[in-house]
Amino acid sequence: MWPPLKRDISMEGRNWTLVTEFILVGIPTTRALGSLLFLTFSLAYLVTIFGNSLIITLIFVDYRLHSPMYFFLSNLSFSEVLTTTCAVPKMLAGFLSDRMSISFAGCLIQSYFYFLFGCTEFILFAVMSYDRYVAICSPLQYPMIVTSSLCVRLVILSWVGVVPLYLTILPLCGPYVVDYIFCELPILLHMFCADTSRVETTMAIGGAGTVLFPFLLIILSYLRILVAVMTIDSVKGRKKAFSTCTSHLIVVIMYYGTGLIRYLRPKSLYSAEGDKLISVFYAVINPMVNPFIYSLRNKEVKEGMKKVMGRYKIKTKQQIAD
Repeated sequence: MWPPLKRDISMEGRNWTLVTEFILVGIPTTRALGSLLFLTFSLAYLVTIFGNSLIITLIFVDYRLHSPMYFFLSNLSFSEVLTTTCAVPKMLAGFLSDRMSISFAGCLIQSYFYFLFGCTEFILFAVMSYDRYVAICSPLQYPMIVTSSLCVRLVILSWVGVVPLYLTILPLCGPYVVDYIFCELPILLHMFCADTSRVETTMAIGGAGTVLFPFLLIILSYLRILVAVMTIDSVKGRKKAFSTCTSHLIVVIMYYGTGLIRYLRPKSLYSAEGDKLISVFYAVINPMVNPFIYSLRNKEVKEGMKKVMGRYKIKTKQQIAD
């Protein structure tokens, strides 16, 4: 393994080591296995980009999907594209290289934006659960409560409501090897020699405000939804009410499930390889399967897809005829 690039500098009469890059251990592979993983993860990444982009396009072009629920869904799909793009391309490059490295600045930028877009998704989950709560518990007041202006404000809150992290260039103790598949802030904190209490405090506040608090809102919303659904007399009515939020609930369980397993499991169960496997799920697998969950279980999305494909076929036939 090649050593990270370093150079010694003098600052106020003291010698410091300025690290210009880190070594990312990634997933240890042979050259043949690396090529196979490159093809596999490339396919997963393309499916993620195509699937989420398709959902955004369908919601934009089909007027039947111009509702608050699909407006929030389009923003969620967009955030998933950004989140997976923060991590996957660099991971793919590592599969084809004998030396998987990333610059110090690039590592900080990757970890910051991955945190930012990831927290945006959790806030959007809470916003979408609130939308389902109002739709099921107060259907007659829904148009007056969930207005267009409220939807815009909630989406803006999701994108700009994340607590900005305090990032600065602190002296590093090393090792300058990141035993992970991409740069993430909790991993980097162990490399700093200086006091990281300010960064950790900011991360705790950010985590409570953008992950824990939305989680509590989601639980509260679904408890209210469950109580409201149980008051419906007909079984058909209950199934119809549950079907409107099943896809969202599945995605929430997937994201929070992997997050809770990673951050709240006992230390006795910790392993670097286990962390890498979990990170593959929430950085690659979850964003890839979300479009299928929302489209395959959603009648309106499937009808919108058929409509767009029908228009495309008609246009293609006209171009061939001309």
